[in-house]
Amino acid sequence: MDPAPTSAAPLSAPTQKSQDPADPHRRKVATAAALASAVEWYDYFVFGIAAALVLGDLYFPAGSSSAGVLAAFATFAVGFLARPIGGVIAGQLGDKRGRKPMLVLALTLMGVSTTGIGLLPTYETVGIAAPILLVTLRVLQGIAVGAQWGGAMLMATEYAPEGKRGLYGSLVQLGVPIGVVTANTVFLVAGATTSESAFEAWGWRVPFMVGLFVLVLAWYIHTRVEETPEFREAERALAEKEKGEKGGSGSSPLRTILRHHLGTVFLAGGSFAVNTATFYIIITGVLDYTTRELDMKRSAVLTVSLCVSLTQLALIPASAALSDRIGRLRIYAFGAAGLAVWAVPMFLLIDTGSLLWLAVGTFVTSCFLSIMYGPQAALFAELFTAEMRYTGASLGYQIAAVFGGGLAPFVMVLLLEATGTSMAVSAYIIGLAVIALVSIKVLAGRASSR
Repeated sequence: MDPAPTSAAPLSAPTQKSQDPADPHRRKVATAAALASAVEWYDYFVFGIAAALVLGDLYFPAGSSSAGVLAAFATFAVGFLARPIGGVIAGQLGDKRGRKPMLVLALTLMGVSTTGIGLLPTYETVGIAAPILLVTLRVLQGIAVGAQWGGAMLMATEYAPEGKRGLYGSLVQLGVPIGVVTANTVFLVAGATTSESAFEAWGWRVPFMVGLFVLVLAWYIHTRVEETPEFREAERALAEKEKGEKGGSGSSPLRTILRHHLGTVFLAGGSFAVNTATFYIIITGVLDYTTRELDMKRSAVLTVSLCVSLTQLALIPASAALSDRIGRLRIYAFGAAGLAVWAVPMFLLIDTGSLLWLAVGTFVTSCFLSIMYGPQAALFAELFTAEMRYTGASLGYQIAAVFGGGLAPFVMVLLLEATGTSMAVSAYIIGLAVIALVSIKVLAGRASSR
């Protein structure tokens, strides 16, 4: 049996231990965590957009355009496979040494790897070394984002005032739509200010060079932001516990998770996979599908994606704030059910080839994604106690990222090639939504039994 953590807040009616850091510093920490998430996700998303638009031809020359895109999306997926590595390493150290140092390290690694992609020579210049280096840098991006989410999320939620953990956690979740909007905007500007040949030659590199600014933010957090109160309390409790244990070595957070809470980790991952898979389908898979298969203009599709992402800036904190009042899992389940119901209508609208119906289809999908994503940070934080929270929450998130988000654009192209119909992609989303609803039901049952 997978016992529930003894001090996590009830999922059906969230509560939390009151913290009393100074309000100005609390706001500074929340802002820094939100910015960290935004710039980290921006760096991560520019690769997905570039993979859909140019990386296939530049780094994986092949006999057909779909083969090049598949290779580029496979490289995109490699970053997701690396995310649990970052989550495990940062989780272990973050639960032992602190949230802040791991967040700083993750930001630094992301800034260096993203800038490296922007400077990377193509296959035509250096041959096989080009895709090898591209995959290596993508792996480093994956490790960085796997380490970042837990650190930023815990910096925000563990500093949250009483009764507002969901709302504060959603500030970190806002990093995703902000990252998407910024990445799309930079690509739109790069495409609008360069010719087609110039964009393929060097214009696509400009969005990656923004990664340099991540290093500035890492320095700011390192020098101006303090560790969270909950971690300091857990650190003191752990130190006292280790003094009383023979040898004083204590227990590893990862070992504790694997022995006693692995079921919770998998349930968390199962509940979230549909969200992350559908998200990457609409921001990268649909970008490739509409431009390559439906002959829609790249700039127009990017503009739609940008506008749809802007709506999430309001919906994510709204759903999180509601979860503070009526419970995380109720909101979470409603979003998952909505994705299941809307999966078929979404692609029926996209297949019309109309920008208007593309916007409608992806907007409604985005609403259900936001309803789930808003309370997700607080939900995952409340599944685990403070001394193993970084490890447990990160593992749950990154498992979903691997089997949901990382493979989704790749699976989408395979399904389209194999079946010739977008309804196969809808079925894929529905299947993941069923897994999510079952996982949520089990988590709700555990919460009610406490």
